[in-house]
This record gives sequence, structure tokens and C-alpha cells, in this order.
Amino acid sequence: MFSLRKLIRSFGFAIKGIGLVFKSEQNFRIHILASIVVVAAGIFFKVAVWQWCLLISMILLIFLLEIVNTAFERMVDMLQPRVHLYAGEIKNMMSAMVLIAAIGSIIIAWLIFGPHLTTFFIMLSKVTGKF
Repeated sequence: MFSLRKLIRSFGFAIKGIGLVFKSEQNFRIHILASIVVVAAGIFFKVAVWQWCLLISMILLIFLLEIVNTAFERMVDMLQPRVHLYAGEIKNMMSAMVLIAAIGSIIIAWLIFGPHLTTFFIMLSKVTGKF
């Protein structure tokens, strides 16, 4: 049976989880800042709908991976009294996952915004006589 109270409660837990990651993880805050810049650039350059889909997908992917990385790091940290040889390796692999996705996001952003930036700077140089 559907329970509105349980649904609202689960949203509360999810928001609390986002808040915990935001407070504890500097990289998550950096990703939020980068996302704001990307969204502002998308609005400024009026990117196509398919480009928005790609940009938003990559933003969400990075957020999700950062949350998963944080959760795995905390789970591994719980094993601290019985540290396993692989504990540090697991944390490094999870961080690598986020890094690879972030690099992919930067490449996609460059492919989308590169032509817009080139045109922008060409127009700016014509107006100002610089560059």
C-alpha cells in the first residue's frame, strides 16, 4: 500500500545524505561549483537540447559517483580495526572511478563549449581589437 508519510520520510533521508556528503566532501562541493559554471555556460551559449542532455547526464553521473565513493570510503573505514591489505586499494580504485568520469566530463564539456568559446573570443577580438 502507498504511504505518503513513508515517501516524505525517505525524501528526508535522501536530502540528509546529500547534506552529509556536501559537508564532508570537498570534491563534492567542487563538483557543484563546476556544475553551476557549466549550466551558466550552457545558458549563455544557448546549447542545443541534445547537448543539455549530455551535460546534465555527466553532471549527475559525477554527483552519483562521488556519493558512491564516499559511501565506500566510509564502509572501508569501518573495517579499520581489522584493516585488510585491500582497504587502501579499494579506496584508491573508487577515487579513480570518479577521476576518470570527471576527465570524461571535461572532454565532453570542451567538445560542446570549445566551438562556442572560439566564436566568442573571435567576436570579442573584433570588438576590442585585442586577442
